[in-house]
Amino acid sequence: MTETRIETAADGRRLDVLLAEKSGLSRSRVAALMAEGRCLVEGVPCGKAGEKPAPGKPVTLIVPPPRETALKPEDLPLEILYEDEDLAIVVKPRGMVVHPAAGHEDGTLVNVLLSRLSSLGGIGGETRPGIVHRLDKDTSGLLMVAKNDETQQALSDMLRDRRIEKHYRALAEGRMKEPEGRIEAPLGRSRTDRKKMAVDPEGRPAVTEWRVLAEGRGCTLLDVRILTGRTHQIRVHLKSVHHPVCGDPLYGMERGVKVPCLMLHAYSLAFEHPRTHEKMTFQAPLPEDFLKGLKTNGIGIPEP
Repeated sequence: MTETRIETAADGRRLDVLLAEKSGLSRSRVAALMAEGRCLVEGVPCGKAGEKPAPGKPVTLIVPPPRETALKPEDLPLEILYEDEDLAIVVKPRGMVVHPAAGHEDGTLVNVLLSRLSSLGGIGGETRPGIVHRLDKDTSGLLMVAKNDETQQALSDMLRDRRIEKHYRALAEGRMKEPEGRIEAPLGRSRTDRKKMAVDPEGRPAVTEWRVLAEGRGCTLLDVRILTGRTHQIRVHLKSVHHPVCGDPLYGMERGVKVPCLMLHAYSLAFEHPRTHEKMTFQAPLPEDFLKGLKTNGIGIPEP
């Protein structure tokens, strides 16, 4: 692959804003390229992201080909529901970590995607897949994966603007008083346990909607839609209304409902393809361990 040169003209805005719009890259990626001397204004390198050249001055951004990643590809089982040149939709199994990190250097979703996906265009200058949104290790279900910077930015913008509809299945402890509800409570890092998140008036806004699908022995199966994507959002929000997710060792087990796993599954995704604008909808059936937990507590297989 060769470098890409993006030619435009200054229009009075900050260079990082202008070039992000013209290139489809994130502002942070543009700023990094500028710091490397890859932005030219009238042929002269400009490394200041906030620079505002006079309107009409020629601007060039030089985007190098992505460098090879140091991460190791691993061929492990993974269901890929859809893949094209821009993105993929995969079903993450329960127990799989999404990103390599200390203590989880291999066996992650990213390691597997490096082995399974074709024609990765690069994310942040590196040949690797871009995870648009995350799932906790013990949450199963659908994940969106970007294969190039432009798609990563477009999908991230769609998430921010609430143009991607995500639904989960959650088995919550206890019986809900109403057939449906909405939880609006800001979330932040717990001030007493850094491994946890908590409702915090000074936290980031978070909105969760839920609807009852079925009732069991001391528990309720919910369809949960999240309008924001905060860490542990569903788990903390349901805990805050005294109906934690069954099997949750971090936030749950108030009533001791017996289940084989964390009963939370990313069930469906609906969005408009950022390049073709086609409406796309995907569903991931409930895994066997989730179904076992439902049956144990008197709930049959729910309708889609």
